[in-house]
Amino acid sequence: MRLDAAFGLLTDLRLFLFGGLWPTILVIWHAPSLLFRPLEISRIFMASVWNLYGNSVDEAGRNVKTGLITPHAYGVVLDIGAGHGHTVNYLDHSRVTKYVAVEPNVHMHAKLRRIASAAGYSEDAGTLLILTCGAENISTILSYLPAPHPPVDTIISVLTICSIPSPQSTISALITEVLKPGGQILFYEHVLSEREDVVWWQRFWTPLWSIFLDGCCLDRPSHRWIEDAGGWVEGEGGIWGKEGETEEDLFWHRVGRLVKAE
Repeated sequence: MRLDAAFGLLTDLRLFLFGGLWPTILVIWHAPSLLFRPLEISRIFMASVWNLYGNSVDEAGRNVKTGLITPHAYGVVLDIGAGHGHTVNYLDHSRVTKYVAVEPNVHMHAKLRRIASAAGYSEDAGTLLILTCGAENISTILSYLPAPHPPVDTIISVLTICSIPSPQSTISALITEVLKPGGQILFYEHVLSEREDVVWWQRFWTPLWSIFLDGCCLDRPSHRWIEDAGGWVEGEGGIWGKEGETEEDLFWHRVGRLVKAE
């Protein structure tokens, strides 16, 4: 593996630190008690980073998401790790009846709400629901959605499984308890590479990267965990790569659409 590919993420980390550190320090300066709440500091930092770079990250995956989400998402859509709600811009409003955004970082909610509103989804109209829990909080998600259960037609995961706690059990529970029979999961995730030399570097950098990027791990085979959950309709959808991406990329992506058997 080329050294420039192996060390390339340091440029991203430097930009994120430059963009997120000073706003976070200012918040702590005005509320020193935050020093005893490391999770809150992490979320403040991540929100600051996303304010600066969220749009460019969205733009980098625009072609993938346009092809994956726009023609397929329908009904009640559950967006796990919604961030600022960029996913809502890829939804076909004529086919999506409700957008449910799962985002535990409350510092992102104001912008999420604005973006969803601009796309025609609002809490007043009953077409928008923002949940402050994480994707792993299955019972909380279900408590906000009406019976019968499972209640969701489409689960969307965009660059999220890399950071959720207990990812395998969470994926399994979402598919089993939240996704309707006949429903689908659409995902676009950076995942564990199939090249051993790239895997070595992904595992090398993950401890450092995850500290600053809210638990984001480079070395999760998220696409395989979703596929291995089982119960999918054979010959419907599939898993594929991101066009133009090199095998040496530490952020190696897989894209997929899988349909739950009835």
